Amino acid sequence: MLVLTMVAVVSGCATSPPRSSSDSSVITVVAAENFWGSLAEQLGGAHATVTSIINSPDADPHDYEPSAADGRAIASSRLAIINGVGYDPWATKLVQANPSPTRTVLTVGELVGAGDGGNPHRWYNPDDVRAVIDRITADYKAIDPADGAYFDDRHTAVMTTNLKAYFDAIGQIKAAYAGTPVGASESIFAMMAPALGLDLLTPPSFLTAVTEGNDPSAADKSTIDAQIKGKQIKVYVYNSQNATPDVQAQVDAARANGIPVTTITETLTPAGATFQDWQLAQLNALMQALAQGTGK
Repeated sequence: MLVLTMVAVVSGCATSPPRSSSDSSVITVVAAENFWGSLAEQLGGAHATVTSIINSPDADPHDYEPSAADGRAIASSRLAIINGVGYDPWATKLVQANPSPTRTVLTVGELVGAGDGGNPHRWYNPDDVRAVIDRITADYKAIDPADGAYFDDRHTAVMTTNLKAYFDAIGQIKAAYAGTPVGASESIFAMMAPALGLDLLTPPSFLTAVTEGNDPSAADKSTIDAQIKGKQIKVYVYNSQNATPDVQAQVDAARANGIPVTTITETLTPAGATFQDWQLAQLNALMQALAQGTGK
């Protein structure tokens, strides 16, 4: 069995105390969600202070009700990072309600070409993570050209050191388990499964229904029941922050049939974790489940 090593990276996280706003060389950044905020802070280093509005594992980004403080934070930001693709419409409204000619707005969905109705979970797509890292660095350099070389150095450090174990883990899983059939509870994993080379058998319509809070069809539930009972899948992956009764029934059935179950979450878990530590912990758990489910 392959073992993925957790790398502890000494870098700021989205919950660190803000630096003085009077320092003109420090870019004030507000990220709607902490997964993007963690990367923004690591890329900005000493020249950025980052606030993440969604920074608790208990908060649901889909139906979050922003506060007056959130509006003030957006209003004073030089860079606002929004996921888009219908995931955080409240953040777009905050930006529109607080216009500023000096603020740069990065909407991830627009950056990666994810249109309305697309899968919003772009932070689970490694290619999109790279694209966002590149754009944040470019935005920092445009806002603060004098520190461009510093931001280039931070970009190199994040890609080659901070996130090295994360990218390596993705490659190792793909090399060892490409083509392995798996099941999942919702569309979050539909972003990561192709990068890992895994064959996600769960009907896309079921994944979307659970993600959007709708009732899955009886046909989809019947298909998944058959996949579990027939052990057509080797691992079942579910979002522990959205364990609906239908999902919980599938988790229970998978375990009863000897199919390993592993979890993922929408936002950083535990609170205060870096993007890479959070993702790598999940990849480690998935690796263990795949080893158990395939016997290799």
